[in-house]
Amino acid sequence: MSQARQSESHSVRSLAVTYRDGERIDRHSHSLAQLIYAASGTMRVSTDEAAWLVPPTRAIWVPPRVPHEIHMRGQTAMRTLYVSPQAAAALPHECRALEVSPLLRELVLHIVGGMLRTDVAEDARLCGVFLDLLAKSETTPLGLPLPKDPRARRLAEALFADPASPASLADLARNAAASVRTLQRLFAAETGLSIEAWRTRARLQQGLVQLTAGASVTAAALDAGYASPSAFIAAFKAAFGVTPARYRAGGDR
Repeated sequence: MSQARQSESHSVRSLAVTYRDGERIDRHSHSLAQLIYAASGTMRVSTDEAAWLVPPTRAIWVPPRVPHEIHMRGQTAMRTLYVSPQAAAALPHECRALEVSPLLRELVLHIVGGMLRTDVAEDARLCGVFLDLLAKSETTPLGLPLPKDPRARRLAEALFADPASPASLADLARNAAASVRTLQRLFAAETGLSIEAWRTRARLQQGLVQLTAGASVTAAALDAGYASPSAFIAAFKAAFGVTPARYRAGGDR
């Protein structure tokens, strides 16, 4: 393989942009794979198949040519790395949420602002470490599968936008222009979850983001729509395998 081809196949490019609360990047795709990471703030990343709420301890891996859109919650310091298709071939072929270890975070922030090429010895070493860390990063259960039916999709969007809403399923179904029975059938068929289970996962994502931002367990529980911290703790531990207090202290990372 020629040196030029090696450089192309292992190049990593970067982009650093800070967005205001509420800004969005409309649906688009890239010929390069993408690691979507925010050093601060929270992003909502959506594809045709799923949606993720992403705090600074996580990142989203998007393979080449996968359409996606990004919504900002709070001022968001996005630090994105783009990986050539050749290098990305050894990495996951589907979108997923990844743990961002302290080492991976520092490496991402170090790379941002430039481009890594294998015809530069130092760059080649950094590329190798970065790709190895990505390959070994654990995946986290942050994704919410999205239904394709427009009525069910409207309901999912409403739940994701305000997971703590006390609105009843009957009210939500009315706004989605379908019956609860129809929507339950659609959710089960297209997401593998009941509406209640989907709503619980959306609420847990919200709670996780609040814990990452430093909120107390009680505040995170209330913000996620739980009537009591005990109910939030039980659901959180069942989903993530750790209590909210331990997660907040960094015990899962």
